[in-house]
Amino acid sequence: MKLLLIQGANMEYLGTRQPELYGTTTAKELNSIVRRRARELGVGLEILYTNTEGEAVSAIFRADRDGIDGVLFNPAGFLYAGHALRDCLRSIKAPAIEVHMTNIEKRGFGSVTAEAVVGIIAGFGVDSYILALDAMVSRLSSL
Repeated sequence: MKLLLIQGANMEYLGTRQPELYGTTTAKELNSIVRRRARELGVGLEILYTNTEGEAVSAIFRADRDGIDGVLFNPAGFLYAGHALRDCLRSIKAPAIEVHMTNIEKRGFGSVTAEAVVGIIAGFGVDSYILALDAMVSRLSSL
């Protein structure tokens, strides 16, 4: 099983950017946590951080052509206007799960990409990624 995790705009600054919302775990530390869980599950995982929506779209299409099994993504700064990302996710064969560290509904944010994913996991901080990874593996295992 091969998965792709896309981290959207501003996520590379985890640990320093708004720690009152996102905590103090750095992007590097988060990568280690998620990679460790992927290894425990026997899953291959590629992680991409990008501040450019077009780069995220290209990475997802490339992964789809290469036979990716599932996509996890935190649209982050693309949350409000990621229409190209939404259309990309609608176009691929693999299922996608959207991940947010904070409860975006509680913060009054709607996601334009939500309609193109099988589910959203939000509000659990770093654990949102572990929950999303577990959910994706469970979904793919049951297909």
